[in-house]
Amino acid sequence: MAVGGSLLLVVDLLFVAANATKLLHGAWLPLLIGLTTFTVMTTWQRGREIVTAKRAHNEGPLRQFVDRLHSGEVPAVRVPGTALFLNRGDQTAPLAMRANVEHNHVRHDQVVILSIETDTVPRVPTDRRVLVDDLGYAEDGIIHVTARFGYMETPDVPGTLALLAPADTEGPVDLDQASYFLSTIELRRGKQPTMAPWRKRLFIATSYITADAAEYFSLPRDRTVIMGSHIEV
Repeated sequence: MAVGGSLLLVVDLLFVAANATKLLHGAWLPLLIGLTTFTVMTTWQRGREIVTAKRAHNEGPLRQFVDRLHSGEVPAVRVPGTALFLNRGDQTAPLAMRANVEHNHVRHDQVVILSIETDTVPRVPTDRRVLVDDLGYAEDGIIHVTARFGYMETPDVPGTLALLAPADTEGPVDLDQASYFLSTIELRRGKQPTMAPWRKRLFIATSYITADAAEYFSLPRDRTVIMGSHIEV
């Protein structure tokens, strides 16, 4: 096996040597483009892994947070209205909701935590669009909704919520007066050796190239609240 591998290596090196002269005649440009693209993609992937782990830690388990609210361990005044929080899934609590409760000490009478999933089909039938979870309590006004869309569909959050039945949502969802909360992350360079300093700067720079979440999810801008927090990479 070692002999065979050595022979293949020699042949590959001969091919590389034969084409090395092309670097002087412009072949360096596609190599530079490829190297730059590879660097940006690997830096982005590593940065997202760091941010996802730290964000999950800051958010904490969703059901544990709901349990603390239900037991009164976290004091919060209930205010009239419906609040909708967009979240990545049903495992962690939305940062915006946590900030509202722990810092503002308020929660709305009706809280809808919405997660968007993209299926591997072009379009999802309406009868399979939404899945509702009461998160363990049927009368506390807090539910989690999973909305499924196909990869050819553009998520329409208000239109999706209109499909919900009052019996499933612990009361009717007042879409005309509902407030929509988005959690945003501001990235900062930290001192932890998670990445090289230049890769941290590159990741933070590329993080600004993001879509407008309110527009993408068809949220009414006059009733959309953006609540930010920061994470060090």
